[in-house]
Amino acid sequence: MVEESNVLDALQAVEDPELDISIVELGLVYGVRFEQRDEGTHAEIDLTLTSPGCPAAPEIMAAAHRAALQTDGLESVHINLVWSPRWDPRVHASEDARMDMGIWE
Repeated sequence: MVEESNVLDALQAVEDPELDISIVELGLVYGVRFEQRDEGTHAEIDLTLTSPGCPAAPEIMAAAHRAALQTDGLESVHINLVWSPRWDPRVHASEDARMDMGIWE
């Protein structure tokens, strides 16, 4: 059975190209839901970006899709681009990511 942690492990390899930090560490992955379909397990992944005008949006979304499909037991994946809640590195990013970005609060 596929679990959210398996998908997050696969997504760990996807980095924001401007920050060179994993989208998981940045807290850009808001959630993973699974559906059982005739063809197998499907994942719906809620993903946000550091800003609505992020020029790397297509690249990040495509990389996330490719990486998630590498998860054992998943047959299909859909990336949902979401904007709520608005991404805030002080709230969503890991401690290591905040330090890499120079956020010491």
